[in-house]
Amino acid sequence: MRSLDSIKGIGPKTIKLLDKLGINDTNSLLTYYPYRFDVIAKSNIEALEQDDHVITDGIVENIPTVFFFSKKLNKMTFRLNTGDNIYNIVIFNRAFMKSNLKIGTKVIIIGKYDKKHSSIVASDIKLGVLPPRPMIEPIYHVTNGISSNQLHKIILNYLNDNIEVEEYIPDYLVDRYKLINKKDSILEIHQPSNKINLNKALNYLKYEELFLFMLKMNYLKQTRDNIDGLKRNVEYAKVEEFINTLPFKLTDDQDKCVHNIYDDLMSTKRMNRLVQGDVGSGKTIVAIITLYINYLSHYQGVLMAPTEILAIQHYNNLTNLFKNTNIKVELLTGKLKLSEKKKIYKRLIDNEIDILIGTHALFSEDVIYNNLGLVITDEQHRFGVNQRSSLKNKGITPDILYLSATPIPRTYAISLYGDMDLSSIHTMPSGRKDIITILKKDEEIKDVLDLMYQELKKKHQIYVVAPLIEKSENSDMENVYVLKEKMDKAFGKICKTAILHGKMSAKEKDEVMNQYKNNEISILISTTVIEVGVDVKNATMMVIFDSYRFGLSQLHQLRGRVGRNDLQSYCVLISSKETERLNILTKTNDGFKVSEEDFKLRGSGDLFGTRQSGDMHFNLADIKQDFNILLRAKEDSAEILNSQEFVNNGKYSNLKILLEKSMNIS
Repeated sequence: MRSLDSIKGIGPKTIKLLDKLGINDTNSLLTYYPYRFDVIAKSNIEALEQDDHVITDGIVENIPTVFFFSKKLNKMTFRLNTGDNIYNIVIFNRAFMKSNLKIGTKVIIIGKYDKKHSSIVASDIKLGVLPPRPMIEPIYHVTNGISSNQLHKIILNYLNDNIEVEEYIPDYLVDRYKLINKKDSILEIHQPSNKINLNKALNYLKYEELFLFMLKMNYLKQTRDNIDGLKRNVEYAKVEEFINTLPFKLTDDQDKCVHNIYDDLMSTKRMNRLVQGDVGSGKTIVAIITLYINYLSHYQGVLMAPTEILAIQHYNNLTNLFKNTNIKVELLTGKLKLSEKKKIYKRLIDNEIDILIGTHALFSEDVIYNNLGLVITDEQHRFGVNQRSSLKNKGITPDILYLSATPIPRTYAISLYGDMDLSSIHTMPSGRKDIITILKKDEEIKDVLDLMYQELKKKHQIYVVAPLIEKSENSDMENVYVLKEKMDKAFGKICKTAILHGKMSAKEKDEVMNQYKNNEISILISTTVIEVGVDVKNATMMVIFDSYRFGLSQLHQLRGRVGRNDLQSYCVLISSKETERLNILTKTNDGFKVSEEDFKLRGSGDLFGTRQSGDMHFNLADIKQDFNILLRAKEDSAEILNSQEFVNNGKYSNLKILLEKSMNIS
């Protein structure tokens, strides 16, 4: 593995840009795969209709003219002679190319055909001519300052060297599935020769990705099975006594989850369980009961939340439910003064705190536990191997419980969460009414405003969600600031509105959320930051603009912010696009059914994007489309882990080293 600055075309500035993409050595450069492939072939323009995608080449007929609308927005125009016709070319924000587009220059134009005006609105211009046969061009995710073409050139510069790659798939599996080798796969994916060879490369690299993932999952499970659990001796009758003090009755699924967890905690093996359930299905009370069992076992417990807002919410819930007990609950957040944090650290190590609630700060070096027995964490902060290793180094091996509000079909969950035991909550608490979901087109905004007015008259609160924070030059989608102006214009005389988004400081977000919780704000205009955990019982309507921009599962998560009480609640989806897909949400409130539909329509991307993924972010593989490969990889990895060659550090030693390195297990 070489340093990046040894490659042609990479200097200090480029190294900083590559670092933003997660590319910090030659290995991460090679494995930074394209996210799509464009087939570059000349279009038959005469057969195209208005706004069709077009690719053509020709000669620049005149000196381009550039119009500057602002510092950041410009338009360049020129005439292109294709040999068959002359077309007007329009392209935005490419003024810097003017000096390269001299009269007679040969160029390739990619864009949208404007049949009415015999012109092309270009999205890209390349110098040169189209090859006689179709060419496959890899397209990469990039950042400001580096284009996909520039990144491609850097990768090709490195590929031109005599590169060496580490082979992880055993030869007998390569033969079994008739795979090409890894080096050829990497060369082909970055410089495709044809569709057949590209598919062969994708088959190898997808299989390798899923094979290594399942190897890790199976190894984690195998390692966990070899770790003794903490000694506990709690009579279930004492657990039942606490459950009977709750102001509500557990659902059958909640009760089953509690029994599963109780059996785990009382067993000789360490617990590693995932509880997945729909929004509002009552996963939190299952977590609270688990913390109570842990307390009865005389161990400390922690509950890790994804945001400070949610951590405070959990703290208030726990202190209320445990008010008639001797359980000492404490909250550790980033905004506490250092002196307050030090007091908590001391009380924690002196065993004067039974349950600690917070965010990732719970596992910083300064936090030392007296006898930690349980870690409960949200799916967004999957309790990673680095944190497990950190606690292991302190001599602690707690039981672990994960909560996931993104229910996925069991078939997929069993494979993806292969290192965990799985419990699901399907039934909803009694007294909850189904949220009525309504789909409205953009031009029906007056109907939406009238529905909002009806809720405001009842003194209820409303969430309004936009896909953007600020206006974008490349998009006409709604943003929170424009929506704030519109909401103020419509309802400013009768109620207060406010904005919430991810670029605000933690203090600003807390202030807004506290005002909303106290009903000082009636309409909260936000991005998807309100998607997770926010619980305001008086909020009865969720209005989502440009809802086609979101996946079904994400829309379902947003919808779950209302309907947290016995009041009738509503979700209004505003979109004139993809109405058939969005209409699914008007027919069901079942998150498991919604996620199943998401799998059918979109694959796994919406469920396992970077926001939710944790360990399940794949560069190439798609869980739905490649599920059969995943199942094969699961079986193959288990076969290797159980083989004598692996156990005895034989020919699979490179796999063992990889596993131990990636999981900090020595």
